[in-house]
Amino acid sequence: MIHINNLTKKYKKFTALSDLNLKVNESEIYCLLGANGAGKTTTINLLLGFIEPSSGNTFINTINVQDHPQKSKQYLAYIPENLMLYPSLNAIENLDYFSGIANKKFSKNELRAFLIEAGLQEDAFNKPVSKYSKGMRQKVGIAIALAKDAKVLLLDEPTSGLDPKASYEFGLLLQKLRAKGVATLMATHDIFRAKEVATHIGIMKEGVLRHEFKVDEISLSELEEVYLKTMDYKTQDA
Repeated sequence: MIHINNLTKKYKKFTALSDLNLKVNESEIYCLLGANGAGKTTTINLLLGFIEPSSGNTFINTINVQDHPQKSKQYLAYIPENLMLYPSLNAIENLDYFSGIANKKFSKNELRAFLIEAGLQEDAFNKPVSKYSKGMRQKVGIAIALAKDAKVLLLDEPTSGLDPKASYEFGLLLQKLRAKGVATLMATHDIFRAKEVATHIGIMKEGVLRHEFKVDEISLSELEEVYLKTMDYKTQDA
């Protein structure tokens, strides 16, 4: 569903991403761990077609993003750290608008059903989004993915700033989408949440994918140890 081949992004002499190869299949959740500047957001932006690669290719549902950026977007949903919704509109109105952009049309009851499935409390449906917490806005984002019937979900630090309960609930929603066959790529700093929700984890530093693991083959303490050693990479080599 997500396929990245030899992907490199350079800005003059600075290499933001170097020769990345990565695959996320149906019903997999791949978490990219790394500090700021590791190349996580660059990877997401390349998959979205927001920026052009210096070399290499990205594919969404076998569609080359660089050749067909609009067509590839039909199959994906994107939830950034701060999801941009229309603050004066309520959840139903936002969901109706964004599903309409994807050429989907639903009744009010169908829109409500998506919001319920995404875990948004019903007493918030008709309140303006400006009054929502970040966790509530992220649930509207999940509802948009459900309404769009997205095959691929791209997430950039979606749990940053969420309280533990909201972060846990978001993880449950990702598992629900996984059960529907969605392929998810999530950029995050959160080792604990990555270990909880992911099927695969990659650790990036300075634009390079340093390590990859299947989650059931590494413990949290082992993952933390590898991550900390990787983030101190130059010190370890010195």
